[in-house]
Amino acid sequence: MRKLAILTFVTMDGVMQSPSSPDEDRSGGFKAGGWAAPFWQDVMEQVQREAMNETYDMLFGRKTYQLFAGHWPEAEDSTPARIMNAARKYVATTTIDELTWSNSQKLSGDPVSAIRRLKASTGPLLQVHGSWQLIQLLARHDLIDEFRLWTFPVVAGSGKRLFQETGALSGFTLKKLEATQSGVVMSIYER
Repeated sequence: MRKLAILTFVTMDGVMQSPSSPDEDRSGGFKAGGWAAPFWQDVMEQVQREAMNETYDMLFGRKTYQLFAGHWPEAEDSTPARIMNAARKYVATTTIDELTWSNSQKLSGDPVSAIRRLKASTGPLLQVHGSWQLIQLLARHDLIDEFRLWTFPVVAGSGKRLFQETGALSGFTLKKLEATQSGVVMSIYER
């Protein structure tokens, strides 16, 4: 059985919407996009060391897949780019038929059933990067084995929150806790 880990960036008030740039996701009138950008140097070194140093497959919702597919295939030749481009990518979508990023596969049928089958298969860890709507679905159906969270010293005030529509989740244990020089806190929780 494969484990499924959420890897995401959140503000102190739990917002995960649009960390990279103002135009990443303006849905709902969100105006605080790009809140994580001033902290990237410290954080990305830590993310690479703690979450991207092992073999993994990726699970995406449509929007995050399109954002990543528009960036990583053309990214500079770095270790994260090589790992992400080589990884198998599973996409939960009903609206995209053609997936252009290498090693990408659309999940067919009911996404919850497809993800359960994927978790029951053999293979490396499944990592979910971003993908707010998908995380809500995974949490409602108790499919998450680990949270890899980076909490930034920022308050967004509004926006899509990590635990916005999830219901109750319990049974997690803190596995690792570490802060960067700039005050971003990594916390890894597992079942």
